[in-house]
Amino acid sequence: MIINNIADQVASPEAIRAAKLSARYENWAAADILRDAIEHEFIGSIALSSSFGADSAVMLHLVSQINSDLPVIFLDTDRHFFQTLQYRDQLAKILGLTNLINLKADKAEEQDFDPKGNLWKLAPDACCALRKVRPLNRITDDYTAWITGRKRHQAATRANMPIVEWDGRNFKVNPLANWTADDIADYIETHALPAHPLVEQGYPSIGCFTCTKPVEVGEDARAGRWAGQDKTECGIHKPIFGGDGI
Repeated sequence: MIINNIADQVASPEAIRAAKLSARYENWAAADILRDAIEHEFIGSIALSSSFGADSAVMLHLVSQINSDLPVIFLDTDRHFFQTLQYRDQLAKILGLTNLINLKADKAEEQDFDPKGNLWKLAPDACCALRKVRPLNRITDDYTAWITGRKRHQAATRANMPIVEWDGRNFKVNPLANWTADDIADYIETHALPAHPLVEQGYPSIGCFTCTKPVEVGEDARAGRWAGQDKTECGIHKPIFGGDGI
């Protein structure tokens, strides 16, 4: 069971609740976790964030079977591969998702912080903060919890990820934490879900075209993200609100 010692590391009621939920959900099926989170634990105050990337069809399909009107948040950085935008529209249509929210950076902030459009090269963390972190922070003020598609197998940095986290402001629910690459592939095949067109070109994890490259055989699925840099995450999943991020 992947769960931190509550008594040693956390004190807030929210962090304790996250740890208890994580322990409770650890051996549940993803669909059952989602249904309980959406229809019971966080009813009316939960959204799904989706990159519409390589594995996204699985989570989007699972959610569509429970509530096709659940808010689905897409961080539109204006740096996505055109294939990702096409895939987003294709999935939303075939899955009947009726509440897709496309978020972009604040125009005034974009002009102030990236007037030449080259921030991704000069300061990638600042670019992610501008185009992903701050827009998501603003909208998640409206929700108690949000669902992610992160999985433990994707990278060493995610190996100990709990099913439910508290980041100091929001609960994050990770129903696919225990899923393997084979689980994802089997689900996609079983339900005849379309694959992201870049997967067959060697992109098992797909972000902005400026910062993503194909992955070599044997590398982590996320090795192509910010390759050659110390950076491994865009920042939206860091415990940045004073919470313990258990």
